[in-house]
Amino acid sequence: MQSNMNNAVYRRRRLVSRFNLTMAWLTMAFGLFWLGWIFYTLFYEGFSGLGTHIFTLDTPPPGMEGGLRNAILGSLMITLFGLLIGTPIGILCGIFLAEFGQRSKLAAATRFMNDILLSAPSIVIGLFIYELVVVQQGHFSGWAGSLALSLLVIPVVVRTTENMLKLVPNSLREAAYALGTPKWKLVMMVTLRAAQAGVLTGVLLAFARISGETAPLLFTALNNQFFSTNMNQPIANLPNVIYQFAMSPYSDWHELAWAAALLIPLTVLIANILARYISSRNS
Repeated sequence: MQSNMNNAVYRRRRLVSRFNLTMAWLTMAFGLFWLGWIFYTLFYEGFSGLGTHIFTLDTPPPGMEGGLRNAILGSLMITLFGLLIGTPIGILCGIFLAEFGQRSKLAAATRFMNDILLSAPSIVIGLFIYELVVVQQGHFSGWAGSLALSLLVIPVVVRTTENMLKLVPNSLREAAYALGTPKWKLVMMVTLRAAQAGVLTGVLLAFARISGETAPLLFTALNNQFFSTNMNQPIANLPNVIYQFAMSPYSDWHELAWAAALLIPLTVLIANILARYISSRNS
């Protein structure tokens, strides 16, 4: 009797396990199907518009040959300056939360505000910087765009840095304390170095998020049809070019919009590979 009951329980658990595994595989296949379709469309449409003219000519008026040189350079400048502003702040804040503020009220308030900022729509960030910077200056600028993107970088880097530092075993900290290591040196030379791969992943996630943001740049950097490296003036960028050209009725602009849409994920992919390679060489 007991053996039959055990067999029934075993069969039921086995059926439940198989059902859960099947649903997990189907869910993964469903997500991969749409992701693959998106990438197929992006590569199919984007590669047809790629060429040397993309990197040597500026965005053209309708009916004329042109490229994306000004938009590529503008996007790189805005994004890199946004990373340079937001990454140190995010890493330092994550270190404080993980190493110094485990139980303080300031740390709890910081985590709460970071969660709000993490889930805030990017257009709200753009409106905030528009009112804070653009209205005060009286004109759009690349610096305003970088500030808006840095506010999107900070919460991602804070969350990943804190979580990665918390995964470092306490035995490493205790060993460093036993050797008389001061707290600041422990953080810089032990815990942060042990978590550098996770922190780097957070920075790359932030870079991937801001590289395609359109809404914040509409209110801050705007756009510029001409080649410019002046960050104190409106500057061209790929997200706004995609938005403007995709909404137009001109087929040549549509081709450039697809090429720009392909360049953004390719840039993120190349940056990811280079960062991983550099990290593996230094570790």
